[in-house]
Amino acid sequence: MTSAVNSPANAGLAQPSKWSAWLFMRRNPTMVVGGGLLLLMVLAALAAPWFAGDPQTINPINRLKAPSLEFWLGTDHLGRDVFARVIYGARVSLQVGIFVAVVSILIGTVLGLLAGYFRQVDAVVTRLMDGMMAIPAILLAIALVALMGASVSIVILAIVLPEIPRVVRLVRSVVLSVREAPYVEAARAGGTRLHVILGRHILPSTMAPLIVQATYICAAAIIVESALSFLGAGVPPETPTWGSMIAQSRQYLPRAPWTVFAPGIALALVVLSVNLFGDGLRDWLDPRAARRG
Repeated sequence: MTSAVNSPANAGLAQPSKWSAWLFMRRNPTMVVGGGLLLLMVLAALAAPWFAGDPQTINPINRLKAPSLEFWLGTDHLGRDVFARVIYGARVSLQVGIFVAVVSILIGTVLGLLAGYFRQVDAVVTRLMDGMMAIPAILLAIALVALMGASVSIVILAIVLPEIPRVVRLVRSVVLSVREAPYVEAARAGGTRLHVILGRHILPSTMAPLIVQATYICAAAIIVESALSFLGAGVPPETPTWGSMIAQSRQYLPRAPWTVFAPGIALALVVLSVNLFGDGLRDWLDPRAARRG
């Protein structure tokens, strides 16, 4: 007797699973392209000590050499390998972007849940967040770095503070729409504890928009970090970053354009990949948005 598992009727049902990865890539091309570029940059940054060389080695003999087999992206005005500095600069940018996204999402989610659920807390938190959003992010970051010194942790803190209000407003809007839902009222009437209501019944509704918002925060943080480094208010000068590389090499642009184009293109590719991944993630988590698009 032929088993039910191997019957022709069930064979057709198992067939789509073979093409599930292809269907996912076909339906979410921006997410796949953005995620692939981002993953490639992350792997390159993690493996930098094994293949990128020393970004701080100064060799005046190799000053402003064009790209070649020895120096893939050429050298800068001090004879340093541009390729190694670009790869090590990715480590700083990705570290800042990821940490800013995680910290701002965690703090903003807690404040947004409290502001959206408790009306008394809402008035205080909302006014505080409005005041923080009134301060330009770049000016606040420059002020903090000037007061507390230049370091990666200070740069992360300086970028996190302007991003928290955006997360709070997002979570608060979701909580306000879910707070009066029947299942939340039933849980409240049944004597469910507050932390269970917030964590089990309300928090899951915020996950999809928060994940998408995290990608946009990561991209914005990378741009702000590069801007601060370009202005000399970012991480210490001895640390290779894309913004500082562009600032130090801009006077050599007519003679050695690769010293500016290499970090600029790397910055554009990383921000583009994060934004593409965020757009694809949004369409995947909310198919209605994709259909409207």
